[in-house]
Amino acid sequence: MRNGIMEISAALLLLVLLTSLTNTGIGIEPSPHIMNSIKYKIPEKQPYRTSYHFQPPHNWMNGPMYYKGVYHLFYQHNPYAATFGDSIVWAHSVSYDLINWIHLNIAIEPSEPYDINSCWSGSATILPDDKPVIMYTGIAKNNYQVQNLAMPKNLSDPFLREWVKHTQNAIITPPSGVEVDNFRDPSTAWQGRDGKWRVLICAQKGDEGKAILYRSEDFVNWKVDPNPFYASDGTGVCECPDFFPVSTNGTTGVDTSVQNSSVRHVMKIGYLRRQHDYYFLGTYFPDQEKFIADTEFIGTSLDLRYDYGKFYASKTFFDYAKNRRILWGWVNESDTAQDDIMKGWAGLQAIPRQVWLDNKTGKRLIQWPIEEVEKLRGKKKSINGEKLVSGSILEVSGITASQADVEVVFELTEVESAESLDATEVDPQLLCSEEYASRSGIIGPFGLSALASDDLREQTAVFFRIYKVPNKYIGLMCSDQSRSSLRKDLDKTTYGTFFDFDPNIKRISLRSLIDHSIIESFGEGGRVCITSRVYPSLAVGKDAHLFVFNNGTRSVVISKLNAWCMKKAEIGHNKAISYGL
Repeated sequence: MRNGIMEISAALLLLVLLTSLTNTGIGIEPSPHIMNSIKYKIPEKQPYRTSYHFQPPHNWMNGPMYYKGVYHLFYQHNPYAATFGDSIVWAHSVSYDLINWIHLNIAIEPSEPYDINSCWSGSATILPDDKPVIMYTGIAKNNYQVQNLAMPKNLSDPFLREWVKHTQNAIITPPSGVEVDNFRDPSTAWQGRDGKWRVLICAQKGDEGKAILYRSEDFVNWKVDPNPFYASDGTGVCECPDFFPVSTNGTTGVDTSVQNSSVRHVMKIGYLRRQHDYYFLGTYFPDQEKFIADTEFIGTSLDLRYDYGKFYASKTFFDYAKNRRILWGWVNESDTAQDDIMKGWAGLQAIPRQVWLDNKTGKRLIQWPIEEVEKLRGKKKSINGEKLVSGSILEVSGITASQADVEVVFELTEVESAESLDATEVDPQLLCSEEYASRSGIIGPFGLSALASDDLREQTAVFFRIYKVPNKYIGLMCSDQSRSSLRKDLDKTTYGTFFDFDPNIKRISLRSLIDHSIIESFGEGGRVCITSRVYPSLAVGKDAHLFVFNNGTRSVVISKLNAWCMKKAEIGHNKAISYGL
């Protein structure tokens, strides 16, 4: 991973707390010699710091692992500033529920020729006999990128507080035909039927991005496969590869090494130029070391993404405790570098999401916030059976709108009247920019206005529109940030994507997690997701409001709406003493 981009492993979620705009993260306790050399000056008033999303108390912010009853989050961090820099380290936090976190000392930091200029992202794998190992990218002299191993010093310690580097590092160096300064981010390894381990590493050759496969019998001596496991032209370097199976029967996750007829495989790639994560469903042929994707990357809105907003350098891991696959992604800032310096921190992690195959169609993944986040729900407000005629706007009062969890189901009574659209010739993100929330359509726009001022001069609208296309209907989901703040020096990109809509159901759902400067939205039960970062100047704290609206000419009904105030997650050092840390 580069520029503070996070990668999560199938056994370990490596969070990137880096000193730069690309990553930021969670509060960590630097090792003593670093702690003594840095003085943090964080402003007292922090209107944009989140309350239940994982982020560092300071500076810039790699993956989770479940080990002996404890979730571990390792993340890349720049201990010196809120911007990207040299001397990136692996910080470490632990949790019992993936929501509340305790910060530990740094796990891995630059110390040897093979990582002297930074310890970049990587992944963790659980070896036989329950032995976790970390493979990470070390930055050597002249940005020469190599792969290294680290192991826990004491396996009996469930918190894995100390890590040691392997004596044979670097275990993998750049092969011929790749750029030595673009060879990084080892994936979680998986084991084949032959007993050998496989791992993917991203690389670049010219303008081609590719994931290279390596095999090993002992996890120390690795041989490269001469053929790229996955490659794409015109993309430049790929980053943070992830390769994992998903069940074709239900929502249960499966271990990374599972290979049988009841699973399909997912190949995830991040493209640095685009700052987006793309995934490809397909079939894995282990005897040929070949993955054949159902679709190829074409660089348009038809490519599948985890999230159509701000969400990058993501990775999944298999949660053995609850037999689920969890996805965690990094969300960068939308304000300026100077703002990050003034705040004293940059970037955060999205709420962990359970991910599974949409078994109805088999064509995409479904994501949903992990159930543990619901423990933070407090005071509740409900609205049921409320009709929204054209031009309606209804406030959801009685909750803390700057820190909320909202679930709403809309009933559409006149779907057949939806306007026609040739979706093959339209970019949904551009359409969302033009068909903004206040512009009237037929079926929509309708949805939520979040982090809104009372006069609606500031608002982030998350909304839907329904269209007719040849032989079917589609929905358009948007997150409109154009009026998210009165400030001018912000990235106010409006995000959007299409999804298939069944007119016979005549209902559409939306869930939004709102946390001061982030809005994570899940449409149609998690089939489409959009994450936004916004920085209102009026709609802050108690002055933030939440509205439901309909600007379509046809009425919609709020079949059911539940909104909860969200409590603050415990993220810090306060509980460390009680746990003997």
